[in-house]
Amino acid sequence: MRVTMTSAAARTGHANEDFTGAVPTGVVLIDGAGIAGTESICRHGVAWYASHLGGSLLSLLSRERDHSLAALLAEAIKQVTDIHRGTCDVANPISPSATVAILRLSDGLIEYLVLGDSVLVLDKADGGPLVVSDPREVIISRSYQAALESVAEGSDEYHRILRDLRANRNQPGGFWVAKDDPWAAEEAIAGSYPVSELTDAVLLSNGASRIVDRFQLADWPGVMAVLASSGPVEIIHRVRQAEARHTVAADDATIAHCTELDEALGRSGGV
Repeated sequence: MRVTMTSAAARTGHANEDFTGAVPTGVVLIDGAGIAGTESICRHGVAWYASHLGGSLLSLLSRERDHSLAALLAEAIKQVTDIHRGTCDVANPISPSATVAILRLSDGLIEYLVLGDSVLVLDKADGGPLVVSDPREVIISRSYQAALESVAEGSDEYHRILRDLRANRNQPGGFWVAKDDPWAAEEAIAGSYPVSELTDAVLLSNGASRIVDRFQLADWPGVMAVLASSGPVEIIHRVRQAEARHTVAADDATIAHCTELDEALGRSGGV
């Protein structure tokens, strides 16, 4: 498997809170989630959490080939939480968290997992791409949008509404992210697809998936075509142009584009 990775921080001098990495038969993408005040209860920060979670997952993907992706994610969450449990308030609602996308090649299959608003796309050889996403946070956030827009940003009422919104995180009927509770991994969107029926795959943080879901500059077949012709750098370039054009604050943007999938299986002995 050949993996081409690109990651761009939201702005110069800003820590990139995304992470991506690969092992011969697996790819991980982490999109760290920062909330104002996080630094007061966690001395490490969101970028630290994202990179440690990603590193733990890559190590587990290399060693624990018989475990499900949800089990690996649960173990990675536990490992990272244990590292800073003694120094940080890990259970605090604003402690560092992240969304996750994982892809693994195993026995003729692409296994995938998505937790939170990262996106994974499998490009089928016959037919349109299979888009794997977790819409729960977006759906719930929209239900609070009108209330937030009706009050002054930064006011006491504004922060009360935000607290109500965040109270839905990692709760039944709410939305789920990687944070301090390994059980969240069981809520991930997961599945598999035959490698022989795929041409390539891509993992995107929500700062990169804006090209489709926010700015509507392309559909997913169009994104896959741009990746094939120009690579992930071009996708992020177009997102940055749209952010500037619409005066939208930039977000960290990360893409991992996976090609030559069958070759990876041949080298690993899968098929």
